[in-house]
This record gives sequence, structure tokens and C-alpha cells, in this order.
Amino acid sequence: MQAATPPVVSGRIGRMLDDKAIQAAASALEEAERSRKQIRLLSETYPEITMDDAYAIQDCWIGMKLASGEKLAGWKIGLTSKAMQAAVSIDIPDSGVLLESMRFPNGAVIVPGRFIQPRIEAEIAFVMNGPLEGTATVEDVLAATDYIAPALEILDTRIARKDPQTGKLRTVYDTISDNAADGGFVLGDAVTDFSGLDMRWLGAIVSRDGEVEETGLSAGVLNNPLMSVAWLAQRLATYGHRIEAGQVILSGSFIRPIEAIPGSEIVGDFGTFGHVSCQFE
Repeated sequence: MQAATPPVVSGRIGRMLDDKAIQAAASALEEAERSRKQIRLLSETYPEITMDDAYAIQDCWIGMKLASGEKLAGWKIGLTSKAMQAAVSIDIPDSGVLLESMRFPNGAVIVPGRFIQPRIEAEIAFVMNGPLEGTATVEDVLAATDYIAPALEILDTRIARKDPQTGKLRTVYDTISDNAADGGFVLGDAVTDFSGLDMRWLGAIVSRDGEVEETGLSAGVLNNPLMSVAWLAQRLATYGHRIEAGQVILSGSFIRPIEAIPGSEIVGDFGTFGHVSCQFE
């Protein structure tokens, strides 16, 4: 396996928004998800927003959900490819939270209205058998992994992709605040024999209604999805969180998002690694 070092998490630069603004932004996201009506860019509503503010909004919103009885399922990593980083002018990934209510079984049929603008990404999921600290290495990630699995992530955006008033596109601050655009996830069958596997060469052919839409290799995820999980452990530690045993980690997509239009079926063919799919009514 090729040795490498995960990208360094940028130092914290502090918050510009007060607690009232953080709460207001989190409440607006919750209402957008409930009503299925997107809000305008938070980066336009709060031009002074920083990355620390964005993660504070995400934490506040997820805290509201946990307080209402939701259960934490794990974490997702986004912006791991060079193309996606260039699109938002940032050179590090971002992360979001997975909740149990976001988990769908393989082959799930998703009812109309469950999401606002769902899109699909393909990635490798890690399910952990132990915690990971902020100093985690690739070797630590391997040791703390119970199994890996092919996965589809369902993206959804409570914040408009383009601001309806100014026409400006989402920034990384909007994406982070919006829980890294996470909406749901689907896991394929567990793969427990992975110790000698070069995960850079895991890939998928992703089809919509039998037509190939995207293909990719997991080397697109920071050169190796193991590196992505190590980066996540570092980033979580920066904000007082930690990867725990039993949690699911979505390591980052190696394809461009596919629109999940009503009536479509999305299938991720990972070859010998397995298949994973979902349908949208």
C-alpha cells in the first residue's frame, strides 16, 4: 500500500457570528428540511461567516436533532477530490454527520417528498470496531475498521445551490452548514477480508435506469479512502468530536453527483466488491 500523509486540517480562525445567529441559521435549516423548501445562501445572509461558524451551525442543527431523539450513526467526508475542491476554492475536505434516520437498506424504495433535490454519489464505507483519535494514521484506521462496504450517499441541499436573490453559487461555508449536503446513505454487503487490499483500485460503474452515468476509482479520494478517514479523525478532534466504535464513515465520493430524478433506479456496480442500489418513486 502506498504510504502517504493525510492533508493537514487548517487551524481554527474563530467565529464571527454570535450564538443567536448560529441558532437562527440552524433553525432555518431544520425548517427547510421539514417544509422541503430551500433557504437562500447563508454566506449571503451572513457575509462574515467563517469555517468555524459553519461547523458551529452544523453542530447546533445536529444537536437539535439529537435532542429530539435522533441517533448518531457516523460521519461523512466531502470535497475529497481535486475537482470538487477547485469548484469551491478550498484545498481541504469537509465533513458532516450521519444519523440513523438517514440509513436506507440496500435496494430501498424511497418515497416521493423524502428529499428536496436528491443526488447520488458512490464511495467506500468504513464501519468501525474501535475509536480513532486525532493523531490516527492509515495503520490506525485499518486496525480500527470492522468491515468496509460499497455505498451510495444520497446528497440533499436545504440551502439553494444558487442564491435566488443574487445568483451566487454555494460556498464551502454553505455546504458545511448544510451538514456537508448529506441526506442519506445506502450500504452494500460487508467485506471483512480487506487487510491486503489496495483500496485505491476499488471502483464503481454507476447507472441510472440501466444507463451508465459515472465511473470512478477510489484513488480519487485523497489518493486512498484510508487517508480520508485519517483526515476525518484529525478534523473531528479539532472540534471536540471523535470517531467511535460502531460508527459508519463515508470516505468520500469518487464520482460526480448523479441527479436522482423521480422514477429512477440508481445502481452502483463495484464488481467483485459488491452491488448497492436504491429507487426513487
